Amino acid sequence: MAYKIAIGGDHAGFTYKNLIKEILAEGGHDVKDFGPFSDASVDYPDHVHPLAKSIVNKEADFGILICGSGNGVAMTANKYKEVRAALCWKPELAKLAREHNDANILCIPARFVSEEEAAEMVKVFLTTAFEGGRHQNRVDKIADC
Repeated sequence: MAYKIAIGGDHAGFTYKNLIKEILAEGGHDVKDFGPFSDASVDYPDHVHPLAKSIVNKEADFGILICGSGNGVAMTANKYKEVRAALCWKPELAKLAREHNDANILCIPARFVSEEEAAEMVKVFLTTAFEGGRHQNRVDKIADC
């Protein structure tokens, strides 16, 4: 299944972002790049906020954010009630984030995973369905603040 994917991050994730964009395009996905557009130093919130809003506004089905640790982009994206951004460093975590938490943004720590691991996480994230059931009640409680 092809999706509308929002992608972005910071300068530390720039190289991985471009690699993942190629993989997504080859898979037939419609990709919107929220930057950055070079490896020059940037402030990640400037790219994360518009991407998260695209998820909230249903302009994208899923988001992918890449920065050095993955923490900054995840923290920023998760400020939005409708966003469930998951910091993952193994494909198994990406799978569980979708199955159990209905994550809609995958956050990748570029300085801590290989390009191959990042690519595999993206593949797993996009091909894993939310299980619902007992997990739905838990997911419904996430935004109760």
